[in-house]
Amino acid sequence: MAEIRIESVKKEFAGGVRALAAIDLNVVDREFVALLGPSGCGKTTLLRIIAGLETQTAGRVVIGGRDVSDLPPRGRGLAMVFQNYAVFPHLTVFENVAFGLRMAKADDARVKRQVEKTAALMHIEMLLQRYPAQLSGGQRQRVAVARALAVEPAVLLMDEPLSNLDALLRMEMRAELKGVLQAAGTTTIYVTHDQTEAMGLADRIAVMHGGVIEQCAPPMEIYRRPATTFVGGFVGNPPMNFLKRRAAGGAVSLGPLSFKAPRAEGELLLGLRPEDIAICADGQGFPFDVVIAEPLGAQTLLTGKVDGDTLRIATPPEITPRAGERLHLRPLDGRLRWMDAETGKSLDHAA
Repeated sequence: MAEIRIESVKKEFAGGVRALAAIDLNVVDREFVALLGPSGCGKTTLLRIIAGLETQTAGRVVIGGRDVSDLPPRGRGLAMVFQNYAVFPHLTVFENVAFGLRMAKADDARVKRQVEKTAALMHIEMLLQRYPAQLSGGQRQRVAVARALAVEPAVLLMDEPLSNLDALLRMEMRAELKGVLQAAGTTTIYVTHDQTEAMGLADRIAVMHGGVIEQCAPPMEIYRRPATTFVGGFVGNPPMNFLKRRAAGGAVSLGPLSFKAPRAEGELLLGLRPEDIAICADGQGFPFDVVIAEPLGAQTLLTGKVDGDTLRIATPPEITPRAGERLHLRPLDGRLRWMDAETGKSLDHAA
């Protein structure tokens, strides 16, 4: 397989529009890295540069120790799966899966062996003689992934491959895809705007915003210790809460509660995940005035006010307070995150 190194890659389009600003990213052999971010953040542009479908303005792409920056896609030893399936309607499933092997002039025995192997991995072996028009959307997506894996690429690039599927099928395909890629051992870069996909599939997530990587880390570190307010607000549903407070004498007050701050003075943001806030039965926490209660089955989501700031908390489903009711809250031990109010950067990471 192959390691991927993205070194100071920049991309500007006509008119000076900056898409990427000096991106550095290392993906180790057999690792699965997700590029996660909103539309327009640069994640697909970066993937296309790695694939050779787009040319970088500066920097280089190294795959398996070889600088491939100036090579065409075919010379980079990779395969790509697109959002729109891109299967050939006039070819059977067998010939769709075999397409890359045929282009590489593989002999018939290897074609048969590889097609049957990858078809079994993707659970489409019973569909090999059908045409794409006879398949469901999920089946066509399986064919697209099988075609990419059949050539045994050093690198697999995937551009939002599940986004056209309905929610239930997307969940099923996500679980299947993780097992298949672990079995294949292929180095994978996966573009998505869906945080659930990124959290569930990736070894590491690179969260992108405005053409830069804000944080690249394992999923639970991204979730528990976001490096910026953007990461905390983008990853998590509902997102992380941020309460602005001023440090004085090295401490920050939240109602009757006092917390040791990472700096002596100045404005800070206190970051709290909705599920990391407990209701105090003894009334010794900070006051929270309920505005809306949303029963969601597994939990109840409460939206309310703390000194004028909006806060969301996740509570057990049996807790269903009414609008206007006052509760008292306390952060769970070790779950409070500290951010700089001006830069939005984590002070936990700086410490």
